[in-house]
Amino acid sequence: MAVPKRKMSRSRTRHRKAQWLRTSAPTYATCKRCKAPTRPHTVCGTCGTYAGRTVLDVD
Repeated sequence: MAVPKRKMSRSRTRHRKAQWLRTSAPTYATCKRCKAPTRPHTVCGTCGTYAGRTVLDVD
């Protein structure tokens, strides 16, 4: 396993950790069948469809 040769400075560590604040909000798409907001490329949790066909049986 690789081991660092030098201690990472506080400034470098904090600069790297600060980038998490700059992440963008997750994008949402609307389901074509029920118009509910869903994440893109995932099954709709409300009606259970993906790409125009039923994938899950949602009660």
